[in-house]
Parts: sequence; C-alpha cells; structure tokens
Amino acid sequence: MAKPKIPEAEKARRSLSKKIRQAKAGKPRFIRQESWRYKRVKPSWRKPRGIDSRMRRSKKGWPASPSTGYRTPKSIRGLHPSGLSEALVHRVEDLKGLNPQTHAVRIAGSVGRRKRIEIFREAKSLGLKVLNPPKTVEAGKGEAG
Repeated sequence: MAKPKIPEAEKARRSLSKKIRQAKAGKPRFIRQESWRYKRVKPSWRKPRGIDSRMRRSKKGWPASPSTGYRTPKSIRGLHPSGLSEALVHRVEDLKGLNPQTHAVRIAGSVGRRKRIEIFREAKSLGLKVLNPPKTVEAGKGEAG
C-alpha cells in the first residue's frame, strides 16, 4: 500500500517544526545565581554582577549565562512551535489576507467573548488555526449569551 502524498507546504512546515524543537533542546534554562541555594532567591534570570562572581566569569561547573550564541536561526525566529507565524487579530477584518499555510491566529486579549466567537468561526471557515480558541465554542456549549 502506497503512502499518501504530503503537500510541499506541509513538508516545509514539519521541517521548520523539527528545527524549532532542536533549537529549544540545545538551549539551557538560564537560572539566577545561587537560586538553588536560597529559597528566597527565585530562579528567574538576573544578571550576575559580583566582582568575584564565578557565574559572571563563566567558570566551568556554573550555570550558563545568556549570550548571542544561543539565539535561534533567522529562518525560525519568532515562529510558533507548529512552524506557523502568529498573527494577532483584534477584529474579523484582520483575518483577510492571512494564508492558512503560513499563518496561525492569536485573538487579542482585549477582545470580548462575543467578538472572539465571531473571529473564531470566521477563522475556521477560512481554514486558519486559532491558537487560543474561546472556551465556550471549544467545549461545544454553542452560542454565548
């Protein structure tokens, strides 16, 4: 039995998705100096500034610090893990001109529930992927209101 043919756009998206995963896997989790030692020091990144700081001086055995070498390749920079570029949508008209092969829709947080459902339905009819669908439609509860 022959394998089904995969369109070129889908192949490209899958390879981009693979590149994104590989780029993320190679990058360490940058943590704050000595956050593992003191509970009051949260792990969220802060630049080490001490004059004798081993971490600032990039000594072996100490956590890595962010640097330009960890930046993602230009071809995948800013893309969603699915390989699609995100488009922020505030109203239904913003969906015009978006390509389902290359764009994914993220509905803006300032959009209310009724308009959110309208945008979601229109995006689905255009074949666009919605990254943050409204919960009322997602759960299958039907119309809001």
